[in-house]
Amino acid sequence: MIRDWFSHGTADTSRLVEIPLEPGDPWAEDPMRIPRIPADPTRPPGAAGPVTTVNEVTHWWDGSSLYGTTPEQQRRVRTGRDGMLHLDENGMLPLPDDPALDPTRVPGWWAGLGMLSTLFVREHNAVCARLRAEYPAWSDEQLFQHARLVVAALLAKIHTVEWTPAIISHPTTVTALRANWFGIAGERITRTFGRLSESELISGIPGGETQHYGVPFSLTEEFTSVYRMHPLMRDRFDLRAAGDDRELRTCEFPELAGPSSREILRDVPLGDLFYSFGVAHPGAIVLRNYPRYLQTFQRPDGKVVDLAATDLVRIRELGVPRYCEFRRLLHLAAPRSFAELTDDTDLALEMADLYGDVERVDLMVGLFAEKRPAGFAFSDTAFRIFILMASRRLNSDRFFTRDFRPEIYSPAGLTWIRDNDMRTVLLRHLPELAAALRGVDNAAAGPCEVTTTSTSPDSSVPISGSSKCRDRPPRVTERTTSRSCRGDRPTSPAATGRWVRSSPTPEVSRSSTTATTPGAAVDRPISRPEVAEVVITVVAPDWRSSGAFSSSRTLTVIGTPGLS
Repeated sequence: MIRDWFSHGTADTSRLVEIPLEPGDPWAEDPMRIPRIPADPTRPPGAAGPVTTVNEVTHWWDGSSLYGTTPEQQRRVRTGRDGMLHLDENGMLPLPDDPALDPTRVPGWWAGLGMLSTLFVREHNAVCARLRAEYPAWSDEQLFQHARLVVAALLAKIHTVEWTPAIISHPTTVTALRANWFGIAGERITRTFGRLSESELISGIPGGETQHYGVPFSLTEEFTSVYRMHPLMRDRFDLRAAGDDRELRTCEFPELAGPSSREILRDVPLGDLFYSFGVAHPGAIVLRNYPRYLQTFQRPDGKVVDLAATDLVRIRELGVPRYCEFRRLLHLAAPRSFAELTDDTDLALEMADLYGDVERVDLMVGLFAEKRPAGFAFSDTAFRIFILMASRRLNSDRFFTRDFRPEIYSPAGLTWIRDNDMRTVLLRHLPELAAALRGVDNAAAGPCEVTTTSTSPDSSVPISGSSKCRDRPPRVTERTTSRSCRGDRPTSPAATGRWVRSSPTPEVSRSSTTATTPGAAVDRPISRPEVAEVVITVVAPDWRSSGAFSSSRTLTVIGTPGLS
């Protein structure tokens, strides 16, 4: 989704942020230099007001991560026949040999993106085949454009009713998020009778009225900031066979990132990759858990960056408030002390030593330190931005509101959206996952409830294997980013379910279990974010609109429905 929504573009190496290092820091250069985001070319020289930037991709939910943002990009992915997109002879996403066009050479590309891109290109072609059978007189252009609408809407549906409820898995939020799509009438009634009311509360947002709430649609810098969830990413991945759960190989993250991912995508069957990610934990979104390899991330051009430091610099650079002020602008109580920010005494003392004043805590640091509500993979503060944008990006898009109708999508297209979800997409193109997905209603969450023996993030099932992590002082102004992680990075305790292990592993009970044995065959919860939506983008999203609403201070009117 990140690559569908936003990009600040390639960093400007002529404008650098310099960060003095602590004595003894082994980083290759002192000071550390982080290029700034490109300046807004539409901003008059010397203009007053908040920082403004330009989004280099479309900020609509239009599938641009598959179809491209420009006509030229779109032409490259199309076959010109029957609306179809290019796949190679093995049904995989073709990767150009031209370095200028090769997506694996763009920082942030990894095998997960290749997997999902391939899956949904296959889905696009399946939609084209269905539309061609239903409407044989349609041209290549008609088939392509209608299939694109259908796939973009299906991506939006999967994100709205599967991935987001899985990562925010409190029963109340699950009900509320699904109501965005189906209304409180619910899926069964909506599927059977269609919209019962013009009210989105009753019948959901799709098919309702377009509503901007007085603000041109945009993706705010607050949204881009809370989406910096790199601790979800693992350092090590166990690749396993979908058929019998045997271990195929163990990969470190660099083997799955950039051009190196070509080998994995070529040599490991796609079904085995999805199975492997489906039975794996993501990392927990907490402090002291930033992925080891992202602290020394080698870009495809050979440049090594500290992504943790870059995340903090980007949030500051874009004018997003520090944690306490951010909460006040959301009309939430700000912590008066480090002890109020986190219930981890050692962490509170360490943060006090680093910052001195709780008001100086960076937004990302506060989000990761904050105690999370039950079932949440991330903080309540981040949730406030997520929940607003979950509705906003649907409300403002005419293709999900007034034009979500048969005359635009076609009757067959709307039926496809209605009848499909992530599980059916996976099974259509990877039938070898049938056993693993048996009984699964939400492929982003899995069939079985998983609990932990403690609510402490460090007590959840750890990722297998030990990581050597440098435990040293952080490297940004005010020493705020921790470059250390514990030997076994904690995994997310918010996992709500799992895929079923393939035989000969004993069948897993569908009742609640306690995950206490790291690496045990029956204790491998589904990785919701890694299957459906993990991202490792290095750049952040941006506003396309200009004026007062491009300021982070729009949070002062956050009470306006739909505004973020």
